[in-house]
Amino acid sequence: MSEPRLRGLTYAALFAALIAVGAYVALPVGPVPFTLQVLFVLLAGLVLGPRLGALSVLVYLAAGLVAPIYAGGSSGLGVLLGPTGGYLWGFVLAAVIAGLLAGDRRDSVARCIAAALTGLVPIYVLGALWLAWQLDGASATAVLVGGVAQFVPGDVVKAVCAGLLAPSLVSLPLGLPAPQRYR
Repeated sequence: MSEPRLRGLTYAALFAALIAVGAYVALPVGPVPFTLQVLFVLLAGLVLGPRLGALSVLVYLAAGLVAPIYAGGSSGLGVLLGPTGGYLWGFVLAAVIAGLLAGDRRDSVARCIAAALTGLVPIYVLGALWLAWQLDGASATAVLVGGVAQFVPGDVVKAVCAGLLAPSLVSLPLGLPAPQRYR
């Protein structure tokens, strides 16, 4: 395996670990807890690009099947199929979208912030749809208030922080993968 490829996989594993750490910072506010995972998911996409960013999230999701690294120290297939499952699957698309939109302009704070904010969309869409399905009979208002609205302010702050941090991380001499569109 080539050194750049190994380095990219190492960084993907590092971001998977950061996402897991972010899950331990959890405040329960109903069926969906408030965590720092979103910050690290968006950073993974912005810093590593869409392919390796998504890989880091998939590694996190796979590890959570056997290790208690999901929000609140939970694990297993039941979490991926439970009320928070849509949000977790939305993380994969969030990393892809943030990475694609940042593209080769990862040194632009404004572009990274816009990419991170846009990356929130699949998390909310998949999360709310999945939550509505899980809470069969719940009104759309209840799902939107309980599963989306209360998280928007905090997630916007996390997205802005990710957008502010990404250009600095990319500029460090860490040998990060080149910002390729399909990476």
